[in-house]
Amino acid sequence: MPEQSRQERLAAAFVELADTLVGDFDVIAFLHTLADHCVDLLDITAAGVMLATPQGDILDASASDERTRRLETDSIDWDEGPCLDCFRTGKPIPGIPLVHPHARAQWPRFAHKAQELGFASVAAAPLRLREQTIGALNLFRADPDPLAPDQLHLGQALADIAAIGILQQRAVHEQAVVAGQLQAALDSRIVIEQAKGALAQLHSISVDDAFDQLRRYARHHRRRLTDVAREVMDGSTDVLPAPEQ
Repeated sequence: MPEQSRQERLAAAFVELADTLVGDFDVIAFLHTLADHCVDLLDITAAGVMLATPQGDILDASASDERTRRLETDSIDWDEGPCLDCFRTGKPIPGIPLVHPHARAQWPRFAHKAQELGFASVAAAPLRLREQTIGALNLFRADPDPLAPDQLHLGQALADIAAIGILQQRAVHEQAVVAGQLQAALDSRIVIEQAKGALAQLHSISVDDAFDQLRRYARHHRRRLTDVAREVMDGSTDVLPAPEQ
C-alpha cells in the first residue's frame, strides 16, 4: 500500500479528532492521538497535552514520548511552563528558543530541564472553544529555530478540533457524569503509566516501547487502552511474549 500523502494524513487526523461521539470514548487515548498527529504533521520533535478538570486542576493527560511526559509532570509540580501560561491566558505562545532571556526568566526550571532533555525551542496552543479553554498543547523542537507561524496555526487548528470534540462529547452527558468521566480519565492515566512501567521492567524495554506495544495491542484487538492496561496490571494479559529464559 503506497504511503499516504501529507494532505491525506492531515484529512485523516481531522476526521479522527472529530469522531468523539462514541459510547466507549477514552479521553486519554484521544489526547495521545492528538499528540501523535502533531508530531506526524508538524515540524516538531515531541508534543504534550495538559487537560483541566471542572475544578480547575491541571493534569498531564498525554505526551508523545516518555521524556515529554516527565517534563509535563515536572512543569505542573513547578507551576511554570508555556503550557500552563497558555492555558491560563487562553492564548497561543509563539515558538520561542529556550535560551531566550524571556524563557529563562519566565520558566527557569522548565527551560533548563527541557534543554537537558534535548529540546531547544517550544510553542503552545490552547485547547479552546470561543472563550472556554479546557487545556493546552505543548509543541517541542530539537531545533533552536522557533516553530514557523503557519505550523503554529496548524497546531492551533488541531488543538481546536480536539477541544470541540471533547466538549461535544461532554455535552451529551449531565455534569455529574462529566465529572465522573474526568475522574475516570485521571484514574486511566495512572493505570496506563503503571502498566507502561510494569511492561518495561518485565521485558527489559524502554517505557516508550512498552507504551507503543500497549497501544498496538489495544488497537489490534479493538480494546480500550485503559482496559488492556488494567489487565496487564492484574496479570491476566501480557501484550508481549514472555522473555526467553
